[in-house]
Amino acid sequence: MQKRQTKRHIGRGSRKFRNWNLELSESARNTVLGIANSIDSREDFAFSYLRESYLSKYCDESLVPGAERKQNAIDKWIETELRNAHTNDWWRSVDPGYNLLPRVSVSSFLRHCRRLIRDVLGPLHDEVVLGSFSGGASTSRSRTVSHPANKFSGKADITEEAKCVIDLVERLSPMLREHESFSHPNIVKGNVLFTVPKKTDIDRCACKEPDINMYLQKGVGSHIRRRLRKYGINLNDQSVNRRLAELGSRDQSLATLDLSSASDSMTVEVIRTLLPADWFAYLDCIRSHNTLVGDRYFRLEMFSSMGNGFTFELESLLFWAIGKSVLYFEGISGVLSVYGDDIIAPTGAFDLLTFVLGKFGFLPNYNKSFSTGFFRESCGGHYHMGEDVTPFYLKRMPTRLTDLIRAANQLRMWSLSRDPYRQYIDPALYRLWLELANHVPKDLWGGYDYSVDTQLVSPPIQRISNVLIRVSDSQEVDEVGRYLHWHNSNWNRTDLPETEGREPISTNQKCRKRRTKPGAPVCSELFQKELGATGFLD
Repeated sequence: MQKRQTKRHIGRGSRKFRNWNLELSESARNTVLGIANSIDSREDFAFSYLRESYLSKYCDESLVPGAERKQNAIDKWIETELRNAHTNDWWRSVDPGYNLLPRVSVSSFLRHCRRLIRDVLGPLHDEVVLGSFSGGASTSRSRTVSHPANKFSGKADITEEAKCVIDLVERLSPMLREHESFSHPNIVKGNVLFTVPKKTDIDRCACKEPDINMYLQKGVGSHIRRRLRKYGINLNDQSVNRRLAELGSRDQSLATLDLSSASDSMTVEVIRTLLPADWFAYLDCIRSHNTLVGDRYFRLEMFSSMGNGFTFELESLLFWAIGKSVLYFEGISGVLSVYGDDIIAPTGAFDLLTFVLGKFGFLPNYNKSFSTGFFRESCGGHYHMGEDVTPFYLKRMPTRLTDLIRAANQLRMWSLSRDPYRQYIDPALYRLWLELANHVPKDLWGGYDYSVDTQLVSPPIQRISNVLIRVSDSQEVDEVGRYLHWHNSNWNRTDLPETEGREPISTNQKCRKRRTKPGAPVCSELFQKELGATGFLD
């Protein structure tokens, strides 16, 4: 008996791995690519909006070489820095009596704005230095070895300006004193620029920060995030802005404002002007003052970039304070909500708010800002006359089964959301979904979660349903670092989303199959064609 078990075990171990994330046929690829063209051409806003949007973020690497897209992104980054230099010069020399608003001088506006920011930040206390490591790439570690636990052991990078803070960190958390990351860090000049795919003609720039700088920055980011909640701004919840955008699309009472390159447009002099002196000094100490672009360092006119651990929270604070000040001086009542550079304000304040933000160096993205008509967009939610018309996108060439499943699930969710009562759904939408679904093996039908790409959301058509499970090469995690990461997370209680601008890695395309658990939820939203099918409603 023992021998038979051993033999069976050896047989399993020697079985060749089969990747169930199958390559798509040319027909399947064309079906996914052609979704927009297959959508009914009826005169309906949601339908036409999807047709326009589906490929708007598509990155076709065969049209523009990667090196050209990267250079276009770098050229835009340098152009933003030239504009930042102009903003810094303006704020160094501006006349305090200059009217930033009608009959409101710069000095009066700044006095009100500073008071709001000071109240949110509160006093600068020692514990703000206790941050956390992110799972993103840093100047010393690539994305493939960037587990937060690993950053507590081995060499870590820090800028010269931030070295003075290490003694305080070690005094507050003595366990860190014994480990090389904090006791013997490597001095670097600044952060490192990288790019990620954005659109066919241009990439998006972000920066990898030195390890310990990021640790300190995330401490500040967590502090600002917590403090903003006391003033009604919850940076853990995008649904607030989406609800307000829906309201604005109904009655035009609220405008949605999006800014262009907002993260890269916070300049040194604007931050110096608006923040309390001690807070500016600390943030200036832990930020990167230089960015490596290729083989050349640039001295920064911007204060922080996408990738810095406090950029998102700091820009949210600035836009909230500037917006509140505009409403105060203009006597405009109404809701103001911010989530990064997604700003919602009373429609009557739109023009003056965009003017004032421009003086602080921020440019509106008018393609994504709406103050007239019945369309509003914020935090990924798109609304027209109160109707959710949020489209879905194809961002790259579909090559694997998971790409097709993602498209089919998004199409199903979008189709059924058009009419929850199933009375007027165009039968062509079901036929299009079915055309996609027929490329999926039947044992992968029966899912219920629209957000996954590993199981098709549909009524089950077999007694046994499977789900794809990605097989990844797990990072080796240093055990001492794992303990320090756990200790640090519990000490600081920072269970917050990771900083935007992480350097991504390519999606692991290897998958195995696993049976779904008995009693798992089933698909409850059905096309009309599915309603009468035997067993679908059991």
